[in-house]
Amino acid sequence: MKRLRWPSWMPIDPYVLLLLGTVGLAALLPARGTGADVASGASTGAIAFLFFLYGARLSTREAMDGVRHWRLHVTVLACTFVVFPLLGLASRGLVPVFLTDPLQQGLLFLTLVPSTIQSSIAFTSIARGNVPAAICAGSFSSLAGIVVTPLLAAALLGGGGGGFSADSLVKIVLQLLVPFVAGQLLRRWIGGFVARHKKVLGLVDRGSILLVVYTAFSEGMVQGIWHQVSPVRLAGLLGVEAVLLAVMLVLTWYGAKGLGFGREDRIAIQFAGSKKSLAAGLPMASVLFGAQASLAVLPLMLFHQMQLMVCAVIAKRRSRDPEAVASQEPAAPARTAVGTGSRSA
Repeated sequence: MKRLRWPSWMPIDPYVLLLLGTVGLAALLPARGTGADVASGASTGAIAFLFFLYGARLSTREAMDGVRHWRLHVTVLACTFVVFPLLGLASRGLVPVFLTDPLQQGLLFLTLVPSTIQSSIAFTSIARGNVPAAICAGSFSSLAGIVVTPLLAAALLGGGGGGFSADSLVKIVLQLLVPFVAGQLLRRWIGGFVARHKKVLGLVDRGSILLVVYTAFSEGMVQGIWHQVSPVRLAGLLGVEAVLLAVMLVLTWYGAKGLGFGREDRIAIQFAGSKKSLAAGLPMASVLFGAQASLAVLPLMLFHQMQLMVCAVIAKRRSRDPEAVASQEPAAPARTAVGTGSRSA
């Protein structure tokens, strides 16, 4: 029997529908009292296990092999952790006309999150770009984000970022960095097991994130945080994020061209440098923002779906570029001179 697959014409990522369903469940049946304590403990354990798996999966050898293409990786890192945060800081000027303070803080947090790995690779492959570079760039960004994102949050969000403090930094180290390092150290022994059970552990990954979302939004419901978001503010947030994504897509494409990168490298830079990781951002937000995490991750959830839809269209168009099509066509067989057997000029 054929496996059921999500229709290719459907623009919404099915996992995003699961996330939205989890949000709806938290709105209707939020965890309270003892249930909230149990959910919080399970969420903490899930976050630690999630980053342990990240460490066990990331091939140190692949990462080191990618160092030779350092200009591309530095460009992606600069887009992710310099240009994005600067635009996030600039969004402060949109308060209170388009954004409220909490939404602006969530938008700023979005700009501090590392880039994606899976979708960057997938879109780079569809567009016929430099896939190995996209793999390394996404891996470097995720690895750097474990340290850089909390440090940037401490510097830019400060006390207004949902109560970020030295205690939050300790939690980041214990819940994210320590499990990640443990996964790296144990990769020699468990790497094969992780590779063989990739699909099952992928479900564990996504289930962990759903648990984090449910816990965060349950806390938000109990705290009454959703009364702070009106339909007008939500529309304003969507508009701001559309502009943010458009600016980054243009900067990464034409900026890479100005730096002298070829077409395949420019594709990798555009897709790796313009996106943000929901998988990495949600656990970090849960640790950094606490009860305010539900409102803080709303901009990231919306941006995640927006970037998937827009980048899917761009990747398909890039795959039909004449230059890309020509590079995929088999070379014509060389002619040989009659009676000599040698190749003609």
